[in-house]
Amino acid sequence: MELRNQTAVSEFHLLGLTDNHKLLPLIFTMFFSMYLTTVLGNLLIIITVVSGSQLHTPMYFFLSILSINDICYSTVTIPKMLVNIQEHDDSISYIECLCQIFFFSVFCAMENFLLAVMAYDRYVAICKPLRYMVIMNPICCALMVLLSFFLSVMDALLHSLMVLRLSFCTDLEIPQFFCELAQVIKLACSDTFLNNLFIFAAAVVFAGGPICGIVFSYIYIVSSVLRMPSSGGRHRAFSTCASHLSVVSLFYGTGLGVCISSAMTDSLRSTAMASVMYSALPPLLNPFIYSIRNREMNETLRKLAGRLTYHV
Repeated sequence: MELRNQTAVSEFHLLGLTDNHKLLPLIFTMFFSMYLTTVLGNLLIIITVVSGSQLHTPMYFFLSILSINDICYSTVTIPKMLVNIQEHDDSISYIECLCQIFFFSVFCAMENFLLAVMAYDRYVAICKPLRYMVIMNPICCALMVLLSFFLSVMDALLHSLMVLRLSFCTDLEIPQFFCELAQVIKLACSDTFLNNLFIFAAAVVFAGGPICGIVFSYIYIVSSVLRMPSSGGRHRAFSTCASHLSVVSLFYGTGLGVCISSAMTDSLRSTAMASVMYSALPPLLNPFIYSIRNREMNETLRKLAGRLTYHV
């Protein structure tokens, strides 16, 4: 078969979650509701952190950055899916597909780094409480966020450039509701060994590094907490980590679930359904996890709601 250069590719086709057109209105309603809840929930977290002076600490600064990232994370994929369903058109242009790959990689990697930074923040707060505000000063916090963003952009840029070198044939159907990097690479007619090698190397460095940072931070946290003489102190220390641990479990748990699902089934539809877990659920549930399990956040939310009710 003769290979076509990637410049000749005008569009891909997103097969979505089902080929049953009768289910499309239900899927549209479900994903529209999820996206709206994701945006409003994360905006509420940001507004709450900004409006509550007692929340102007490194932990809540990182939480507000995580919320901004979660809004962007969902915006990369879901709106395009909703437009395609509404217009009864499954196509996505080559440029749009590359942009989805780039930005999805950026915000996915950024989520990864932010969770590691937040774990380090909890480590300093519990293991070095007297030096917490010195170590986690505003400049240091801003630099950690900027470094996380820079590394995420570099990772995504390299992935995107590696896709640009590929040639594609006639079968341009992606069994997903967005341009997932691994699925796009599978459509290539040219050699993809370097692409797959780079994906593995990037996963080891850009995902393995933060995961190791989270694990080691919590090893030290648990060790320090268990040495505390007061049971009340141990409870308070663990409670400050509960929300973060829940978010970490959700993010990496859904990612692991997708890997297991892909390995155990050959059904492309099942893989597409599994991808919803790591692309849509974490941004949706993160605001609820932090608002439900965090006493300071709850108090600030009640005060904010009271002020809004009073003015209305």
